[in-house]
Amino acid sequence: MKIKLNHLVVMFFLHLLFTPLSLAKPVTYVIDPSHTFPAFEADHMGGLSLWRGKINSTSGEVILDKKNNTGSVNVVMAMDSIDFGHDGMNKHAKGDDMFDVEKFPEARYEGALIDFQDGAPTKVKGKLTLHGITKEVDLDIKTFKCKIHPFKFKQVCGADIYGNIMRDDFGISYGKLLVFKMDVALRIGVEAIKK
Repeated sequence: MKIKLNHLVVMFFLHLLFTPLSLAKPVTYVIDPSHTFPAFEADHMGGLSLWRGKINSTSGEVILDKKNNTGSVNVVMAMDSIDFGHDGMNKHAKGDDMFDVEKFPEARYEGALIDFQDGAPTKVKGKLTLHGITKEVDLDIKTFKCKIHPFKFKQVCGADIYGNIMRDDFGISYGKLLVFKMDVALRIGVEAIKK
């Protein structure tokens, strides 16, 4: 009897773990700041080289409704955590002729998860607020996956997201007169854990 009871308990928990998400209501996932880093690539000197950087501090949430193929994302980025891997560049980027982090300490991206394929979104239709200016910015989702985290024993979703912006659209035109290119490539790795 004890063996059968243990077997039933194990089967019950396995059933909970592997029940398709499509049977669930909308689920909220909290951004994992230790595994979420919005990254970017920007021109230096009109094609002379390419600078790469990232934002080291993020917060926010993702809401996913796989049954109805809908969802949303809300990510807040602490701009004083901008990191080019170079102290001098970090200091310059935070100054008032670039990101002006004293005046604009946060950037925010809010959007809707769309174009679901096989239960996973392939695009985000949203708005980016950067340097005090809000513009529509749509992003593509290269990969999107949800699974049980092997250490936290909670459901986690992760994605590889990319897109492009023109930084002068957001009032960041440093170097434009020196023929710096204004387009910036966004490459965002994100993980979020079920609330």
